[in-house]
Amino acid sequence: MKRIATRGFAAMAAVLPGLACAAESGRQPLKLDAIGMFMLFVFATLLITWWASRRTHSTHDFYTAGGGISGFQNGLAIAGDYMSASTLLGVSSLVFAKGYDGFIYVTGFFIGWPILTFLMAERLRNLGRYTFADIVSFRLDQRRIRVLAACGSLTVVCCYLLLQMVGAGQLIKLLFGLDYAVAVVVVGVLMLVYVVFGGMLATTWVQIIKAVLLLAGGTTLMLLSLAEFGFSLETLARRAVETHANGWNIMGPGSMLSNPLNVASMALGLVFGLAGLPHIMMRFFTVPNAREARKSVLYASAFIGFFFLVVCVLGFAAIVIVGTDPQYFVNGQLGGALVGGSNMVALHLANTVGGSLFLGFLSAVAFATILAVVAGLTLAGASAISHDLYVTVLKRGQASEAEEMKVSRLAVVGLGLVAIALGILFEQVNIAFLVGLTFGIAASANFPVLIMAMYWKGLTTRGAICGGLAGLISSLTLVTLSPTVWVTVLGHAQAIFPYDHPALFSMPLAFLVLVLVSHFDRSAQGARDRQGFDDQKVRAETGLGMDSATSH
Repeated sequence: MKRIATRGFAAMAAVLPGLACAAESGRQPLKLDAIGMFMLFVFATLLITWWASRRTHSTHDFYTAGGGISGFQNGLAIAGDYMSASTLLGVSSLVFAKGYDGFIYVTGFFIGWPILTFLMAERLRNLGRYTFADIVSFRLDQRRIRVLAACGSLTVVCCYLLLQMVGAGQLIKLLFGLDYAVAVVVVGVLMLVYVVFGGMLATTWVQIIKAVLLLAGGTTLMLLSLAEFGFSLETLARRAVETHANGWNIMGPGSMLSNPLNVASMALGLVFGLAGLPHIMMRFFTVPNAREARKSVLYASAFIGFFFLVVCVLGFAAIVIVGTDPQYFVNGQLGGALVGGSNMVALHLANTVGGSLFLGFLSAVAFATILAVVAGLTLAGASAISHDLYVTVLKRGQASEAEEMKVSRLAVVGLGLVAIALGILFEQVNIAFLVGLTFGIAASANFPVLIMAMYWKGLTTRGAICGGLAGLISSLTLVTLSPTVWVTVLGHAQAIFPYDHPALFSMPLAFLVLVLVSHFDRSAQGARDRQGFDDQKVRAETGLGMDSATSH
């Protein structure tokens, strides 16, 4: 395995310098200092992956970094996992285009953290071992529940993966001048090297390092931008209003908030979707105990809240600085399409206020951000396939660790191919919107089953399966029929479902079906499910036995 890893890293080292040569035929001028900074960061993270690959020997190491990450470190890693391409690239572009609407949108991403802190963090650590399914199946039928949980996890993982690939593809396209599709393929191959060989240990340290760099880079960019306005937020707001085509309208609710039902649906998805993201839940299994899990969330909340404010300031500053500079618009037409795509506002701003070298630094950090999030996502997806489906369902717990590791790595490759294909398909969609849709699916498919499994004694296997499937199928159907997919992606004239977000309709449906089916379930399995709640409650609140097998 070590020889394979070494050859893989060497191959990728040969790919990156070749990008500069390939880009010489592109339409955009190369920024060699930015490219140099970018490559420096990529090679540094490859070294981390090589180091981690030498310390990853078991499934416990591969999935949870051996459970030895401290609360502060895990808080930084969670922040690094959560502050994805949509945060730096998508949200700043959303504020640039929509103003106040973007600020309200980012607020929704933050409100879910108190729920995770007070209701779920401790129980997640005490009940889980590797995956989301460990928690849900603690007292329910192992095989059937793990199939359901794996379906929900893989759906969310694939949706989240595609938006990371969109951000990465546009970033490489802007920096190297490559065609978008080629850029997505290159990114996909590189991220496979990180995940297949490094596991959770490499993922954790890449997330920690990139979180520190992202916070430092974002804060520096904010200060450089505010210097253009005398460090006065009032001056910034006034200039933004004077510059933006919509004038004072950018300081109040706009088109995104014009429909109350759509806003309510978006809010539900953002708040409760966080608790249904498998790659975030998986991070709680890397700390040694529940106390460190709670500390993780507190630290993560502080880092994430601060960075959200930074990104909003960047969006308003870009209205003035980028929005009045013809070089950042196709054919120099102000108000037209942005060079590199609609998600590149933050990088154009960095180039203006910090120069090409700072652009390279922020590009490298943004790319490391994407790779770190992709690593966490692919690990979550691979664990669902290998640990839940292969080991528990297919092999009935009889597979060896070597077999499970092999299936995990094959699953990573499969997920990488899916991510590449979806990234190419969704090129023109704003990645902040894609995040909202993903959260809506997570809130409908995963959250109802998870919260009821932890807190409601009456939940049965039959109720969990019916409720989870109702949330998953309805949310996917509504997302497909929504304007974002039905019109923007598929090209139809009018959407069948008029709202952009499904959670207001699909999440209550999931809860309703779950409760009704469980209530009327009089089967022997249902009786066993209810009887197991008391033992589960003791384990959830005390952690007794959490180092043993996670199921009865």
